[in-house]
Amino acid sequence: MTAAADDDYVYDEATGEWRPAGEVVAAAAPAFEVRDSAGNLLADGDAVTLIKDLKVKGANQTLKQGTIIRSIRLTDNDQEIDCRHDSIKGLVLRTEFVRKR
Repeated sequence: MTAAADDDYVYDEATGEWRPAGEVVAAAAPAFEVRDSAGNLLADGDAVTLIKDLKVKGANQTLKQGTIIRSIRLTDNDQEIDCRHDSIKGLVLRTEFVRKR
């Protein structure tokens, strides 16, 4: 019996063809690199530090310089990261205001 990954095919709506699942996963990888303010490469799960005080819209709160944000997630935009803070859920930060730890 062969591995399931060898037999799986996924319909690619962009091309209108059935393609091997491994091929589609490789094509779905982001084509851009996400970098912090210092030029360090960021990845899902990294921890970052704020490099300046940021006023959070809608939360009436300011995140202070030096605040550590853990477990970031990359988005479709190479200039933004999705993250969570203890008091703010659904926080999106610009990469120009963070530095990798």
